[in-house]
Amino acid sequence: MATIKTKDATEIYYKDWGAGQPVVFSHGWPLSSDAWDAQMVFLGERGYRVIAHDRRGHGRSSQPWTGNDMDTCADDLAELTAKLDLKNAIHVGHSTGGGEVARYIGRHGTKRVAKAVLLSAVPPLMLKTDKNPEGLPIEVFDGLRASTIANRSQFFLDLSMPFYGYNRPGAKISEGVRYSFWLQGMMCGHKSALDYIKAFSETDFTEDLKKIDVPTLVAHGDDDQIVPIGAAALKTAKLVKGATLKIYPGAPHGMATTLADQFNADLLAFIKG
Repeated sequence: MATIKTKDATEIYYKDWGAGQPVVFSHGWPLSSDAWDAQMVFLGERGYRVIAHDRRGHGRSSQPWTGNDMDTCADDLAELTAKLDLKNAIHVGHSTGGGEVARYIGRHGTKRVAKAVLLSAVPPLMLKTDKNPEGLPIEVFDGLRASTIANRSQFFLDLSMPFYGYNRPGAKISEGVRYSFWLQGMMCGHKSALDYIKAFSETDFTEDLKKIDVPTLVAHGDDDQIVPIGAAALKTAKLVKGATLKIYPGAPHGMATTLADQFNADLLAFIKG
């Protein structure tokens, strides 16, 4: 397996396919780089070099006890891009991965970045506060922690339903997609899974978004039950200078899977545009 070893000796697994302008993918919680396979094959077949890593604590990467926070993840991404000497890269982040992309740019700038895509992403802040009344109350995230501790396996299987909008009337449910979600979730370290709930819900990415100075696509489904659009994309698009906001009517959080053909075409158009 292809891995890099970070400055704290954590091994980060990554896929590196194809050749051409690099497109780098950052996945959501509790998934892995496998969540991006549909996009990677699509773009790889069209002349792009596609790279996706398993965030520390997820997938085939190490499961360290510490460092499961957005600053460290952003630094891991910076180490990966430096190790592979990626230049003029398009960074695509889904959910927590969108936060990772924002924090990466916030901490390391855009000298290696050409464009950014924030898909169903957690920025600027998921948690409800006095200054962020559109966010979700802390009890929601406490519930995630409690469910993860009580029965992680069942929780991940159950979570796949709202994640892909399969709990909506008339939804065409794919059991294969649900089991893939479950498998990726179970590959995430238990301690890591718990730590990242705090990381994705309580990290404020506002200042990071203000530092993004490359063309940015903010894409979100208006039926996202995991990261509600009001506290996320609608605010992010106002904070990122010149951002393009694309709202997908009725789309769920996991729309890169359920609407892969549509999102892939839009992603390619944005990259080429």
